[in-house]
Amino acid sequence: MELVATTSADESVLQNLLQLYAYDLSESAGLHLGRDGRYELPPLAPYWTEPNRSAFLIRADGQLGGFALIARGSRISGDPDVWDIAEFFVLKRYRRHGIGAAAASEIWRRFPGRWEVRVLTTNQPAQRFWQTAINEFTGAAIDPVALEQGGRQRLVFRFEA
Repeated sequence: MELVATTSADESVLQNLLQLYAYDLSESAGLHLGRDGRYELPPLAPYWTEPNRSAFLIRADGQLGGFALIARGSRISGDPDVWDIAEFFVLKRYRRHGIGAAAASEIWRRFPGRWEVRVLTTNQPAQRFWQTAINEFTGAAIDPVALEQGGRQRLVFRFEA
């Protein structure tokens, strides 16, 4: 597994991966295709223009395997010192092979401090993934807290890296 920092030159690659990510989330997050047959997604430019954001490609055996978008600042409390996994995606062919956990652990090592990981309660596979990845990284059982955010029920894992 290799975690590669992106530049704006990687925007089209990330846009393509974000479409796959949105498709994966479409059922649990209630996402719908636009008239053009694509999911409407937030802009990526802030990940290269704002110092509190970073975007990474995840490579597995030299191939594109996914992406991670991180941001400084809690989307829950507004605390500017908390790191947030904004979006995280691993292609299905690389799931259950340790690629996602290795990528997440590498991110937490590169960006030490307090972290929050938010997961929709309707996304059971993601809940299991984050529970395992975080517990293995911290060496402790980190239990999520349930909350409502943006009209959706979420679980939030809070921990120190």
